[in-house]
Amino acid sequence: MRFAAIADIHGNCSALEAVLADIDGQGIETVVNLGDHFSGPLEAGRTADLLIERGFPSIRGNHDRWLAETPPEEMGASDAAANAQLTDRHRAWLEALPATLVFRGDVFLCHGTPTSDMDYWLERVTGDAIVHSAGIEDIEKEAEGVGQSLILCGHTHIPRAVRLRDGRLVVNPGSVGAPGYDNDVPVPHVVQAGTPDACYAVIERRDGRWHVGFRHVPYDHMAMAEMARAAGRPEWASALATGWVR
Repeated sequence: MRFAAIADIHGNCSALEAVLADIDGQGIETVVNLGDHFSGPLEAGRTADLLIERGFPSIRGNHDRWLAETPPEEMGASDAAANAQLTDRHRAWLEALPATLVFRGDVFLCHGTPTSDMDYWLERVTGDAIVHSAGIEDIEKEAEGVGQSLILCGHTHIPRAVRLRDGRLVVNPGSVGAPGYDNDVPVPHVVQAGTPDACYAVIERRDGRWHVGFRHVPYDHMAMAEMARAAGRPEWASALATGWVR
């Protein structure tokens, strides 16, 4: 079994197109999609058209849930910008997505953790706003009850793989389209990939074991940074231009 995992596109269709071209160039035919597809000041409509056309096994992220359930007048800036571009067809696709999914029997897909699309799994945030790796005990606790040998998550936009002590593997493929963001939960903090490249993972099972490779794909990220800047989102522009939130 060989497939690609993508997550956290956030309406960056140019990054998605670059990633899909890279995937196609490797002869990979199967892609799974871990959510947060549209939210942001970029190209939600074009992104939706492309995802619907490709028909990947997909789940919803926290921003997808908010887009589906929140009245427009109560949305945050990123969700409102995406919502303005979505058609009824796009919304119907979004609303039909499950929160989690089992893929080919032995791969579990979730956005944040198996029980929450909001919680960080492989990372923690300290009271002084430092983002650091979570401890193995905390990571394993979140995996309780999941019987699949490979567990995929997104949400924090940081590519990482953690092998649990029972042999299961938890993988975050990183973010296709948003290499940095700010958040106010549990305390105000920023998460930064440190690269403007579009990120995803290639996963393969050989001889009964999972092998993971992270791919960093360059694309015209400055055009997306300019789009964010023109929309009045300087923090997005900084992340898209540099991989850092300034």
